[in-house]
Formats: sequence, structure tokens, C-alpha cells
Amino acid sequence: MYGWSGKTVTVDLTDSKITENKIDPNILRSFIGGRGLGVKLYYDSVSPELDPLSPENPLIFATGPLTGTAAPLSGRHSMVTRSPLTGTIFNSSAGGFFGKELKFAGIDALIINGRAQEPVYLSIKNDDISILKADKLWGKNVRECTDILKPEGSVACIGRAGEKLVPIANIMNDYIHACGRGGLGAVMGSKMLKAVVVKGSTKPEIADEAAFAKARDEALRQLYEGPMRSKSLSTYGTSSLMNLINYNKMLPTQNFRKSEFTDADKVSGEFMKENYELRNHACYNCIIACKHIIKSGAFEGHEIPEYETLWAFGPDNNNADMDEIIRANRMCNEYGIDTISSGSTIAAYAELMGKDFNDLAGLVRKIGEKEDVGAELGKGSKSLAESSGKNVSMTSKGLELPAYDPRGVYGQALSYATSNRGGCHLRGYMIPREVFGKPVKIERKSFTGKAGLLIGSQNENAVMDSLVLCIFAWLYIPVTEFASLLSAATGIDYSTSEFKKCGERIWNLERMFNNSAGFSREDDSLPERFFGNGGINRDEFGSALDEYYILRGWDENGVPTVEKLKELELL
Repeated sequence: MYGWSGKTVTVDLTDSKITENKIDPNILRSFIGGRGLGVKLYYDSVSPELDPLSPENPLIFATGPLTGTAAPLSGRHSMVTRSPLTGTIFNSSAGGFFGKELKFAGIDALIINGRAQEPVYLSIKNDDISILKADKLWGKNVRECTDILKPEGSVACIGRAGEKLVPIANIMNDYIHACGRGGLGAVMGSKMLKAVVVKGSTKPEIADEAAFAKARDEALRQLYEGPMRSKSLSTYGTSSLMNLINYNKMLPTQNFRKSEFTDADKVSGEFMKENYELRNHACYNCIIACKHIIKSGAFEGHEIPEYETLWAFGPDNNNADMDEIIRANRMCNEYGIDTISSGSTIAAYAELMGKDFNDLAGLVRKIGEKEDVGAELGKGSKSLAESSGKNVSMTSKGLELPAYDPRGVYGQALSYATSNRGGCHLRGYMIPREVFGKPVKIERKSFTGKAGLLIGSQNENAVMDSLVLCIFAWLYIPVTEFASLLSAATGIDYSTSEFKKCGERIWNLERMFNNSAGFSREDDSLPERFFGNGGINRDEFGSALDEYYILRGWDENGVPTVEKLKELELL
């Protein structure tokens, strides 16, 4: 088989049993890999009533047909489970080198079931797979655990937050790469699984090497010529967005009470470039190298925060102390805690208490230890708001919104509301069109035409997450090139329309799960703070949502119609 290995590995931690199975080639063709394959395997194996922290809840690691190949930005892997934070079906992906090693070990999907009686870790060395004791690793945070296991391969592990089942805990791989949002680390901790270590040595086979090389070269040309690589991401990382978003008065500040931060320049990429000595860090097969590590000084070896993290511990908390943001980011990565959810929840807590907090890293540590107020903060802002009786939670479907104020970007507002995993910018990224002007600039504060554009973006993101490629590739490489890469890799002819149809199929299957789990139209919304008072008109939002449903082929309650499901071969 080309592109795929065609193999899944299922690990039952309750019975210490490991089995290998072949995947139906039709499933691979229709759902591709990564997010799509994980969602399909998950949907077919669980009940929507399942408790996310129960032993029966599967945790799925998945690679894609381009993972580990020469395709640019192809070093990612994907994870799928049900979120203990939101209750939605949940996918997250991460860069680094773990995905490449898992693919080189010949595994399309690794399915973790059950719960071990004592702490364990999973060791994968090609076909040699073992469940090993992790009692000496349990209680350690990410860096120390990774240091110990790194000689065995690429490490994906949880910190103490995951062990303690904190609902906003991440799974971290290769020290600083996160399968973030939604509490996947808590699911892993509930299984008493401390880490997965993998080392593979078999490169995936390509069906048509010449066609693949041609498509790869064209994709690389697009990346090299794009300003993203030469002027922004490679130079500043995602922090290059800070001043631009603030200039457009859509930078959420003080828990979204404001949309502009006076000291944005003090937490910007330009500020970091001028005040810290940095070196670039790249994931597998990446020419962008958007991550940056501090080379010297008090923070030597610390990673520079991403834009969302800078915002969450910066403007959202009315904080312009870059050193404190760096400390909070490192604390999150050490404990394995989501930076957006933790920073946003602290901002909600600050609003409740009527004051700002200076020791943000200290609060993150308390979240990781479930200590004092950290035990409540670790449940996320929705739980915090419900317990206080005050509407301070800036979430959709229980997931904290990221760093673009929806009152300034209506397409992104609709994206937050309709995202299958909750408030997220990565499931339908409208910022390139509404802010960057790519491919053309469109009116930010209007819903006109946004529903159709958003659906296209959501479908494309779903299939990109299934290849599995970095979202930065999607920003500058045409979809036609991805279809060409996939066709050449697998030997299956994917037209551009069929390629996009796979994304639509994946999106609808996720929606089917969420509908079965009790989510409906009323969940496709935003916090009250964003409606009226010069913000979003509620009637216009409702009309945009109606249009979205119609174009999706769903009924007025947001349920996919029988006709749509048959068209997508989901019935």
C-alpha cells in the first residue's frame, strides 16, 4: 500500500493486550488519515453518552498519508477523543517529530483503550511494542519525563496536570509541541498512561515518485515566494500578528471587555526580536521554522510564546510584562496545560475579583497542582462562571475563544460559533480573508457572503488536518497542490473537488456525533458580551447561521439531512 501502511494498533491497558489490524482501504480513501481517520474510528466505536474520563473512552493517535514524506510541513500527527472540557468530539494536532516516528513505525492509527492498574508508558520500536512500568516517571513534569525517555525515541507525554485529570491539560511531545485545547492530557492521565515513546525506521512508500516530486517542488516554490516565510513567521513567529491585530482594534483585552491594548508593542514579535537573543526551531521537514528559543540570559533555553499565548497572558490579563508571559508559558509547557484556556480563565477570574494578577506563572502552577483556587481555574472559565453566577466565560461550546475579537471579524465570529470542537480559530480560519486580504480583502464587519466562504475554509481545514499538514501550508499553497501530492503519494486519483468532499464528509461526521451527544442550534452561538452595544447584531447573526445551515445541507436545527448524508456516503 502506498502512502498509508494500512495498519492500526490497539492497546488495551486494562488487559495489557496489544493487537494489530488492517484498515478497510475504503475508509482510508474516504477519510484520508489524521483527523478524518481518527474521527471515523472513534465514531464507529463509542456511544455519545460515554464519559470522556472513563476507561472505555478511546484516545487515538493518527498519522496521514503525507506524514513523514518529503511533502513540506508534513511532520504533524493528530489525536482524537471526546473532550472532558466540552463534551464534543475533539481533534488536536501537533508538530515536532513524533508524527514522523509513528509513521516510520508503520502505524496509521494507534488506539489506546482501558485503564492500567498502575502508571505505564508505551514503547514503540517499529513492530516491537511494549507496555512498561512508569512508576518512576509518574509525578514528573514534561521536561524531566522527556529527558529520561528521549534516548528511546520521540516522546509524547503528560505533565502533572494530566496526571491530576485537570480538564485543560495537554499532551506534549518533543518538549514544546502541544496537542492542545480540550483536555486531551486528562484523558491520557485517566488511563494511567504517562507517555508514548516511538522510534521507527521505515519510510512510507510513494506511488508515483516523479509526480510527487513535481507537486512537492511547486508547493515549496509557493512557500519560498510567500512573505510568511521570509518576513513574518520565520523572523518573528506567530507573534508577528500582535501589532496588526491591535491596529485593527480586534485584540481582546481584559477578558474581551476591550478590543485594543495600549501596550501591545511591549508584547509583540518585534519587541522580542529586539530584547532577546533568539534562534529558530523547526518541526520535521519544515522550511519556515516559526518557533523561537531564547539563546542566552536569564531565560536561556525557554521557548518564545506563540501569538495566542502572548495574548492570553498579556492583553487578555491586562499585562505587558514579557518576562512574566515567558514564565507562564514555560509553566504551562512543563505541567502540560493549555495556554489559551488557562490564560483566559485567569482573565475571567480577574474580572470576577475586580483586579489584575501579576504572578500568572504562580497561578498556572496552582492549576497544574489543583491547589487552592487552581483547582477551580483548571476546570475552565465556563465552570468558573457557572459557580460564580456571573457571565464572565468567553467560550463557545465550553472552549475558550482565542485572540481575535469576534466583534471585529464577523466571519471568524461565525466560525467560532459553528466549530465542532468549540471556540477555535483553527477549524475555519477567516483571518486571512478578513484581515490579511488573502486572496482578496473582504469587509470584516459584515456577514454577507461569509457563510459560504467559511464552509469552504472549514472543509479545507478538515482535510488538511487529515493529511496531516501544518495550517501554514494552507495559507500559501493552493488546494490543487495538496490534491496532487495526495494522488501521487497514494496512487489514487483525487480531483480537487473530491479532495474537498473528503473534508466535508469529515466535518459532517463530527457534527453527527455532537448532535447525538446533545448539541444543537443553541450551542452554535457566542457569549452575550458580543451582541448589541455596537457589537454584533443578533438578528444578523441568526440570519447568517440560517444561511450556513442551508448551504451545509442541514435542517433549521443544525442537523445534517438524510440527503446530505447520503451524498457524503455517511448513510
